[in-house]
Amino acid sequence: MNPEHCLIDREGHVLVVTLNRPEAKNALSSGMLAGMYRAWRMLDQDRELRVGILTGRGDVFCAGADLKAMGAGETDEEFQKLMAEVPDLHWQALLRHNRPMKPIIAAVEGFAVAGGTEILQGTDIRVAAEDAVFGVTEARRGLFPLGGSSVRLRRQIPYTLAAEILITGRHVTAQEALDFGLVGRLVPRGQALAEAKKIAAGICDNGPLSIRALMRMLREIDESYSEADALVKELEYGGPVFASKDAREGPRAFREKRKPVYTGE
Repeated sequence: MNPEHCLIDREGHVLVVTLNRPEAKNALSSGMLAGMYRAWRMLDQDRELRVGILTGRGDVFCAGADLKAMGAGETDEEFQKLMAEVPDLHWQALLRHNRPMKPIIAAVEGFAVAGGTEILQGTDIRVAAEDAVFGVTEARRGLFPLGGSSVRLRRQIPYTLAAEILITGRHVTAQEALDFGLVGRLVPRGQALAEAKKIAAGICDNGPLSIRALMRMLREIDESYSEADALVKELEYGGPVFASKDAREGPRAFREKRKPVYTGE
């Protein structure tokens, strides 16, 4: 279980998580999964961290499961022991559930297929290079996308497009992904991480209590709620923000024509 397969770096209030196995197209490994799990729990629990960025080293985001290792029946005893302690560690790592209550930005270069597109659907803001490639290709290998795509993809993009991607297993260009709404913006090759850091900086400038309440709404209140019930939750989560010190600081800074200094209180 190689810990170097997932690099975790703090840059102020930002946690940058880098899939670091470029020689294998950043295919998922036990060390990578363990690292991502630890990173997401760190992001969730550390009050000084406000946003996470997920990216891949080199010219590939993530090519999904390591099919060569799967085909050879390789096992990792150290990882199995860790799984015995946290049975759903791999699903938490892939943002299938127990996602941090803080925003995560994906910075995608090159291939983001199979597990690469699956984990993408667990992120909140998605930046992709113009030559990025997406796809949920498990059906082509006789497998099933257990990372959440059979549920999430049709909720995030139009149903017929989701069905086509899932059932045909075809690759999707970056422009198609933008047109479908799978990603939010395209940038020139090699610029995805830089753009993600710009977005993260903007988030860090905002009120942390505001972001926290908004993330609760995004994470917890989905389409299963009626509009009336969702609006009740909006008041429940958002109302207390207006009673905070930060809510007084924001308008005061605007009036004084200066940058606000938020304390999360």
